[in-house]
Amino acid sequence: MKVKFATIFMLWITVLPLFAQKSSDAQIIHTISKAASAVTSMKCSFVQTKHMRLLNEKMVSKGKMYYQKSDKLRWEYVSPYNYTFILNGSNVLLKNKKRNDVIDVNQNKLFKEIAQIMMSSVVGQNLSDDKSFKTKISETSVEYVASMTPLRKNMKQMFKTIVIHFNKKKKYVTKVELLENNGDKTIIELQNISINEAISADLFSIR
Repeated sequence: MKVKFATIFMLWITVLPLFAQKSSDAQIIHTISKAASAVTSMKCSFVQTKHMRLLNEKMVSKGKMYYQKSDKLRWEYVSPYNYTFILNGSNVLLKNKKRNDVIDVNQNKLFKEIAQIMMSSVVGQNLSDDKSFKTKISETSVEYVASMTPLRKNMKQMFKTIVIHFNKKKKYVTKVELLENNGDKTIIELQNISINEAISADLFSIR
C-alpha cells in the first residue's frame, strides 16, 4: 500500500500551481491559480503507466478520480487490480479486496501535512514551497510544462524530477511524469475531465 499511496500523493502535490522566480513564470502561475480557485468539483478517468528500467517492461493500470471542494478526494484503481484511496476531512481510507485501513490525519503529523498539501493544490490555495522544489516552467502552443526538482531529503530519495503538463486553454493538469532515481518512470494521464458537476457524497464515505 505504501508504494501506491506515494504515487497518489505525488500526483496531487504536483497539481499545485507552482511558484517560481521569473516574472513570466509568475504570470503563468497566477493564471493557473485563478482557474483552479473556481473549481468546486472534478472527476476524471486516468491511465497510469509504470516503466521499469531493469525489467525493460511497463505496467498499465486504469482508474477514476473524484474531488469535492474543499476536503474530499477519491483516487480509485479499477484495472488490473482494485485499490482505493479516500480523503474525507481528517480521515483517510486505504482499501483493497483484503483489508481497509482508516487513518486520522490529526493523529499523524505526516498524513496531516500530506492532506493539507493535497487539498490546497486542488483548489488553488498556493503554497510558496521553494524549500521543497526547484521549479522551471516552459510552454508550448498547447500546454504549460512545470519541471520540479525535489529539494527535501525524503522526496530526493524517491524522485529525480517531476514533470507536470497543464492544458494551456483550460488551465488544469493533463499529465504527470514521475522520474525516479533508479531510472523507473511513472506517467499518469488524466482523461475525460469534468469540472463543477454534481458528485455523490457516497463516493467519499469512510467505512
